[in-house]
Amino acid sequence: MNTSIAATDDEKPIEYTVRYGDREFRYHLCYLSSHKKRSVRVHVHPNGRVQVDAPNAEPLANIKAAVQRRARWVLKHLDEIEQRNRYVRPNQWVSGESMRYLGRRYVLKVMTEPAARRTTCKLIGGQLRVQGQDLNPAQVQKAVQRWYRERAETVFARRLTLMVDRLPWASDIPNWRMVEMQTQWGSCSPEGSLLLNPHLVKAPTLAIDYVLLHELCHLEEHNHSARFYSLLDRYLPEWRSIKEKLDGEAELILR
Repeated sequence: MNTSIAATDDEKPIEYTVRYGDREFRYHLCYLSSHKKRSVRVHVHPNGRVQVDAPNAEPLANIKAAVQRRARWVLKHLDEIEQRNRYVRPNQWVSGESMRYLGRRYVLKVMTEPAARRTTCKLIGGQLRVQGQDLNPAQVQKAVQRWYRERAETVFARRLTLMVDRLPWASDIPNWRMVEMQTQWGSCSPEGSLLLNPHLVKAPTLAIDYVLLHELCHLEEHNHSARFYSLLDRYLPEWRSIKEKLDGEAELILR
């Protein structure tokens, strides 16, 4: 089981509490009605949300017992997330802050231009420059987020084209759109449509390729079966290390 941001086709989750010694945590139980043979799986998302996926026919007592067996593992990951979050500060949207794009860091530069007709955001050299009249942090944030979304649309379209060309089961680029999410890098619907998190454009290209491949593999195998993972191994053998690094930096990427 992996700490991950994962795609699911779950029904609305139900919340339960687990006690382990003098500690406790809550988890969201998601029944997977379309995959009755799948085992109970426990995920700890990078934002600290605990999710349990279980077959629709699995007795609740069995699910709770499975989670209880993983309680120590869950608490260990929750402690690691809390430790990492101590050093993550929210953006103030002022000059000098670090902005990420395709795995690299750029310095935010806010430039006041009285004659500017509109606020612009451009990547120039090692700087992400926001220029406009009487800029406040909220305006800078809006400009940067708009720039990220525009770049994500271009990058995702290009990487999807390259990825689809490699996969024998994907003859066309599937329908896709972007949605900001705090617990998922992407998802694939049962109908084959993709949702992609625009924050992902801050990650290295190889991490973007991993997420795209993950979702495209669901077009062929719409669960996390052994065959699904064999497809990942075949087309991106190093996906596990890429995933581990991506999830480890989620607190910085998703802010």
